[in-house]
Amino acid sequence: MKQTDLTLLEQLRITEFEIEHRQQLFNLTDRDVQLIVASRPIIETAVDSIVGRFYEHQTNVPEIALLIGDADTLERLRNAQRRYITDLFSGVYDIDYVNNRLRIGLVHKRIGVDTKLYLSAVYTLKSLIGEVLSQRIDDPEQRADTLAALEKLFIFDITLVFETYIRSLLSEIETSREKSEQYARSLEDKVRERTRQLEEMARTDPLTGLQSVRYLRDSLTRYLRISERRFETLSLVYIDINDFKQVNDTEGHQRGDEILRTVGDAIKAVSRAEDGCFRYGGDEFCVILPGCTKTRAREIYVDRLNKALADSGENIELSVGIAETGPEHYLGAEALIREADRAMYDDKAGQKGQPMAASVTQLKPRE
Repeated sequence: MKQTDLTLLEQLRITEFEIEHRQQLFNLTDRDVQLIVASRPIIETAVDSIVGRFYEHQTNVPEIALLIGDADTLERLRNAQRRYITDLFSGVYDIDYVNNRLRIGLVHKRIGVDTKLYLSAVYTLKSLIGEVLSQRIDDPEQRADTLAALEKLFIFDITLVFETYIRSLLSEIETSREKSEQYARSLEDKVRERTRQLEEMARTDPLTGLQSVRYLRDSLTRYLRISERRFETLSLVYIDINDFKQVNDTEGHQRGDEILRTVGDAIKAVSRAEDGCFRYGGDEFCVILPGCTKTRAREIYVDRLNKALADSGENIELSVGIAETGPEHYLGAEALIREADRAMYDDKAGQKGQPMAASVTQLKPRE
């Protein structure tokens, strides 16, 4: 249930039983109440004088005068103070009386009345009332007992007012804590997202959008372990752009970057979701194809890749080497990269009509 759905009494869990208990704690007896009620006629005749002197004193305190602000507010406060003094000597200190005291505390807290200012005001009012009673109650014993009873009632009222002060402070602390926790969670989310972005940036080659070479070996090792568990074949495709240095030298590096981006886009276009695509460095690329044989890899990364490049309108020729391992035996990441690299150079030499190194279709197992 929301706080606004509860009354002030319900929020503070103050019941009629609690009120009686508090009165007993302060030893506010029936005789005390009778003495207070008996002095009511004296107070009624002097209430305007008491209120006037009270606010004359209050407005001489700069901090309080600043809170009061203007004549209209001062008049409203005078009327409220008259009602309070009348209630104080009514002899009825029930749930309604307590609720009014709580609201006084809530209003004082909301308008920024410091506790020391409130206690100072209570002391002033009690002194003014005590002065009137001391002057007009002739019997010394009755006078002393009445002032003692009034002291108990003022303490009873003060504790109620402070209940709302404390509750408001605790609410402010709780609200601040929730805001701090919310802000901390927000920061954590931002840091987490920023970390993810930085990790993604670190993993991604900024030019082609493929994964960075620094993660190739770790990724390939992970793919190989998965393939071993699944008893599957894995192929590694090694791609090199033919005559790329000549393009850079004759047409400039900007043109070279365009070609690299085109090849990167083509690789992404023909790759499967489970493939790992990397820019190996310079004009070289590597693609990890789990669950894929050398024959199937050639279909994807020779036939389909060349078609994608042709469709792009660019005249780009590639040298492609493919290394296959598993499912009977598996090479490590470094060995697999070396074999694919060697196969790529064989392909490049073959295109130029040069003698090729011995090509392998199924790699030797690790020693």
